[in-house]
Amino acid sequence: MSHKKRVFVSGCYDMLHSGHVAFFEEAATYGDLYVGLGSDQTIWDLKGRKTINNERERLYMVKSIRYVKDAWINSGSGIMDFEKEVREFKPDIFFVNSDGYTPEKEVFCKELAIKLVVSNRIPSEGLPARSTTSLRQECRIPYRVELCGGWLDQPSLNSLIPGSVIVMSIEPTIEFNDKSGMATSSRKKAIDLWQTQIPSGNREQLAKLIFCVENPPGTKTISGSQDQLGILLPGLNKLNYDNGYWPVSIESITDDATLKFIAEHLYLIQLPQRKQNYDVLGNTNINAASAKRLSDATERCWAGMKAHDAEKWGKATAECFEAQLEMFPAMSTPEVQAAIGQYRNQAHGWKLTGAGGGGYLILISDTPISNAIKVSPCHLDN
Repeated sequence: MSHKKRVFVSGCYDMLHSGHVAFFEEAATYGDLYVGLGSDQTIWDLKGRKTINNERERLYMVKSIRYVKDAWINSGSGIMDFEKEVREFKPDIFFVNSDGYTPEKEVFCKELAIKLVVSNRIPSEGLPARSTTSLRQECRIPYRVELCGGWLDQPSLNSLIPGSVIVMSIEPTIEFNDKSGMATSSRKKAIDLWQTQIPSGNREQLAKLIFCVENPPGTKTISGSQDQLGILLPGLNKLNYDNGYWPVSIESITDDATLKFIAEHLYLIQLPQRKQNYDVLGNTNINAASAKRLSDATERCWAGMKAHDAEKWGKATAECFEAQLEMFPAMSTPEVQAAIGQYRNQAHGWKLTGAGGGGYLILISDTPISNAIKVSPCHLDN
């Protein structure tokens, strides 16, 4: 008689809810289910917050679910905190959610001959789809995704050549990792000030408030204003800089057709965390020619978005990334290049959400990309 397959899942499972149980139920259809939980320290390192329930409480609750054969606290850290346990346990199947999929996990599973299966995220009949993010916060403060022109909000570049940064505010339907290039630090400042909702008032002035809070007098490394404006201005925005930290003008797109087009063609793939002592400014080579190339690519990117031309948008995005690498070569890590190589033939273009590893790879494609994360743009009423 053949043995029952062993299925492994990993996660936080804080604020246990029906979505977690449905995930376990789906995973258990493949065999006996074993769960590796992230430690309190791992979650702090990844999310920059404490858990509601500590690791002992979370382990107790997960072990009590009838679909779970056994569970433990993973001994490692970061996104791959389960590596030691999985190598020793050798499950047949590694089961993940779409927002938990990473190319690194896929390579890891291939190395150990483990089948990687991505959840369909189907809630139990009659129950709503649940996520910890939706339960943790009735927080409507968005995240920000930078789509082209990053670094041009810094005078070190825009003093050489005027240029723009294209940003989009996105719904907080996913709890993005800390230091992921999604303006998480600016968002935290906004939450500290306003808790769950952006107050009424002029959004640009509110962004200036967050900018000042994040960059008090004496700050040596200024947090670029694309972060604060990106989370507070609804829709798609082109921030035009000319020798300063604040844009001289802003062009905005909030029509449903364009935002829907962006959302339909935009995909995010989670990348491994930055290595310890990572220095994005290593071997920096800021120069006018590369800054102009970046600025010109941003203009073509904006034109492609407005024309609903994914190919034009994508090619300009790839050129934007190449121009960034000319000036900041440390942004390109082996993990980033491996991810680009994996998806190069499926996308028109790509770049990073942030400066280096630890964030997400942005892909622009006409065809669906499996296991990728989808985002929802924010509108004016958010």
